[in-house]
This record gives sequence, C-alpha cells and structure tokens, in this order.
Amino acid sequence: MTEQSTPRGATFYWGKLKQRLKEEGSELLTICQQLKMLAEDGKMRQTDVADTKGILRIIQSIPSPKAEPFKLWLASVGKDRIDEVVDDFEFYL
Repeated sequence: MTEQSTPRGATFYWGKLKQRLKEEGSELLTICQQLKMLAEDGKMRQTDVADTKGILRIIQSIPSPKAEPFKLWLASVGKDRIDEVVDDFEFYL
C-alpha cells in the first residue's frame, strides 16, 4: 500500500484487500475499527485502524511477494512460541 502513487490508489488497494479478507471468511468489522485522524488536507477523516492481532491477520492476507519475508518471520515466531508452550507443558508432566 505504501508504494501507491496516489491516495486513491492506496484506497483502492485497501478496498480490494478488505474484499479478499471477507471472501476468506474474515470479518473485517471485528478486526478494524474507525478512528478520526488528521488527513493531509487538514481535515479529520475516518480511518481504518486495527490492533496488533488484526494487523498481523491483515498482513497474512497480503498477496505481495514483498510481504513474504514478514510472513515467514511470523511463522518462525509462531513456531518458537508453540515449542515454548509444549516444553513448558512437558516440564510439568
């Protein structure tokens, strides 16, 4: 989204991404909320915002090859965390 040449291009890309998430069964309304933020034109405009979990879910749906390194990192961190939980569980057995 950051490489869009115009704000309209970014808006279009975000719209397509939201559509893709909806088709995948993700309810964006539960991921994103609206927050008024100051826009470049000086006006307060409604902007989609999300918490950390929501942002990570959105990133998982980005089809760009540029998102792949981040997706791989997320998978690695997720695996490490699962391994920690399993190790902790086995320790208490």
